Formats: sequence, C-alpha cells, structure tokens
Amino acid sequence: MSAQSSPACMTPQNEQEKVFQWINELAHPETREAALLELSKKRETVTDLAPMLWHSFGTIAALLQEIINIYPSINPATLTAHQSNRVCNALALLQCVASHPDTRTVFLQAQIPLFLYPFLQTTSKTRPFEYLRLTSLGVIGALVKTDEQEVITFLLTTEIIPLCLRIMEFGSELSKTVATFILQKILLDESGLSHICQTYERFSHVAIILGKMVIQLAKEPSARLLKHVVRCYLRLSDNPRAREALRQCLPDQLRDATFSVCLQDDKSTKHWLQLLIKNLELAAVQPTDPRQMGMSPLTSQLHRLDLLAFCFPFPLRDFDQN
Repeated sequence: MSAQSSPACMTPQNEQEKVFQWINELAHPETREAALLELSKKRETVTDLAPMLWHSFGTIAALLQEIINIYPSINPATLTAHQSNRVCNALALLQCVASHPDTRTVFLQAQIPLFLYPFLQTTSKTRPFEYLRLTSLGVIGALVKTDEQEVITFLLTTEIIPLCLRIMEFGSELSKTVATFILQKILLDESGLSHICQTYERFSHVAIILGKMVIQLAKEPSARLLKHVVRCYLRLSDNPRAREALRQCLPDQLRDATFSVCLQDDKSTKHWLQLLIKNLELAAVQPTDPRQMGMSPLTSQLHRLDLLAFCFPFPLRDFDQN
C-alpha cells in the first residue's frame, strides 16, 4: 500500500470528507451502525463535529431514533451487549453536541436530555445496562461541566435530581461518581442550592442518600467518590437552614478519623472536610440523644433526620410543594 493511500497519512481534507460521508450514512438504516462507530471514535478529534451533526439534515432525528428503538428492551430488561454498544455510540455523539458552545443551547431547547431519562431509571446491574446508564450520565455531566445557568435552570425543571440520587444509592462506583458530580454541580449553582434546600422533603432525600454513601464508603473506600460527597456536604452547609440540619445529621464517619487513610494524599478533599466541620461547628455540637444508644450508624442517622422534621426551620408553606 502506498503512503498516499495509507489511513495514517490521510490529509485533513480527506478526513473531513470521510466525516461528512459518515454523517450522511447516519440517515440510512443499513449504513448507520458502522457510521455511528466511526464517528464516535472521532468525536474528540474532529473540530466542530457537533455543529456538523446538528445542522446536517436528519442526523439528530437518526440519533434519537437509535435511542427510542431500544426502549422496549429496557422494560422488561432484555438489552443485549450489541444493542447497548450501538446506542451508546449514538449517546457519545449527543454528548459531543451537548459539550459544544454553539449547539448546547439548542440541544437544551429541544429537550433532548429527556430522551435519556428512561435509561437512568433502569435498575439492572448487568454490564449492558450499566454501560447505558454511565454513558447517559456522561451526556448530563457534559452539560453541567460548563457551569452555565441555562443548564441548571433546565435540569431543575426535570427529574434529574431524584434520578441521580437513585444511582448514587444503587449504582456502580463509577456511575455513583458521575451522578454525585452532577448533583455537586447543581448544588454549586445558587438556584440549585436554593431548590434543594427549599423543602424538608428535598433536603432530607439528599441528606439520607449522602449519609448512606458515607457509611458504604467507610466499608469500601473510594477517594474520587468521597471527594464529590464531601463537596456536596460542604455546599449544603452554605445554606443556613441546611447547615442547622446538618449539625444534627452529619454522619459520624465524617467527624472522626474514619477516612484519614483515604484522604492522606488528597489535600483538596481534606481541606473541604475541614471547612465543613468548621461550618457546622461540630466541636460544640455533640449528639447526646440517649435514644440513639445501641443503634447502627445508618439507623442513628435516619433517626436524627426524622427529628429534623420537627426542628428544621422551614416555613409551613414549603411543605405544600415537592
């Protein structure tokens, strides 16, 4: 084979022509699968692939068709590895569109993330489903990574928070990490923090899941997951009402030296944890409720959260809405 025809020596012009060819092939069911695979490989190397995908006729519709086609395979759970790989290639291209500044707004305006939510609702722990959930989370993660207000505003109108919380409780370590990162990004936005701390129901749901994660992390440490959990707690402590509640329900494992080894080489997380403890003034607030004697850590934490229903200082009108 001559150097001129070698793929390794393909010119930028020839490569762009090949990309356009693959995009055109997405419109045809018989060539779509191969084109999805090739384009997904190029999504990080081809400049402006996202605008090409968005503005080419029928391409986004073809990607959405790939997503919709496997809805019947998720309930009942019959999704195969081949189906999962194919739709994840389509999701990878949507992540490319979600990440690009020229296509992100129209991506949200078209409410395309909602097509991914059925995948986030799945509970099967098989590899095809886990891969599907993780790739779907990657699309949402690409959106929140931009720290743009319009992204958070959109997400707060959807069910993304309870979906992430369920994955944080039952998902794999990697899925939990991405889901917690998404929650962290929502909390870091002022409207996101206000939304979660607006009612006791919302706050307690987040606090209970974070508490369960801390207890599980004490048994199976993960520095990268713990980092996002601590950051979520720290951000919650910026809200006066949530800070008062956290004084009662922060897991004991974050107060003592449970994670000292895990955080030994993680200066940023160690610093965030110190700030959290300082914010809550834990040295002056020690749990002394005798009814907690002999309880397991999780039972104790849930008991304290139950007590917060009576002491969490939300106006009564906050309980009227979810």
